[in-house]
Amino acid sequence: MTEDAAAPLRFNDTGLPRRIVCLTGETAEFLYRMGAGDLVVGVSGVAKRPPEVRQKPTVGGFTSVNVDKVLALRPDLVIAFSDLQAEPARELVARGVQVLALNQRSLRDILNVCLLLGAVAGREAEARRLADEMRRAFESAAEEASRLPYHPRVYFEEWHQPLISGISWVSELIELAGGRDIFPEMRTCSLASQRVVDPQEVARRNPDVILASWCGKKVVWSAITERPGWRQVAAVQHGRLYEIPSPDILQPGPAILEGLRQVQDCIRRGAERVA
Repeated sequence: MTEDAAAPLRFNDTGLPRRIVCLTGETAEFLYRMGAGDLVVGVSGVAKRPPEVRQKPTVGGFTSVNVDKVLALRPDLVIAFSDLQAEPARELVARGVQVLALNQRSLRDILNVCLLLGAVAGREAEARRLADEMRRAFESAAEEASRLPYHPRVYFEEWHQPLISGISWVSELIELAGGRDIFPEMRTCSLASQRVVDPQEVARRNPDVILASWCGKKVVWSAITERPGWRQVAAVQHGRLYEIPSPDILQPGPAILEGLRQVQDCIRRGAERVA
């Protein structure tokens, strides 16, 4: 037996990862909010919060992960998200990297991911405080919404070619803020391909408010208002059309508190005009 083979195995003091690459923005934001930003050695180009995360090396975009750049950072953990990152996650696993693949879809899932990441980073207490902060914000929004004079019908557009309605957590945020999602049956559909809607059906359901967030692409309102039959939609007739930046509502992490605030403001204005 060689001297190296006989030597005892050595672990870091905690047994927890010390070099984490985050392939999505919300994961990095969660870790920073828990005081574990020093563990993050690489991020997706879509990571924007907190501002200092932009100083970290980037490893590509959300759907264009550069596996070689990830490997060059020598991570002991890579955190991926959703079916859209299944391929880079598979390749990283095949090349011997430990990967944590998350797939949160609801507000409950987001809170659970917060606690999971706290355990992964050794920041359990901080994660519980952050999850409690988010939970209180949800409860406060629901309490405020109960006082609205009217609960407007809301259509959320996540993409435009084809039309894709809001994912589960977005639908929940709309209802917490006092709106009524016009496609509540889509809430349990986890894949974007399952949430494709017919433009004529949107018009038929006649939303009072339209919220749009085109996955990082600026919304072109004329492309929405000029759809056949949409000039008769209440939201279009009365100008209740609002854009919400994608990083504020389509990244399932702490940023959704800012998204919730914006949704509340839009629905409040819609409720006052309709009532």
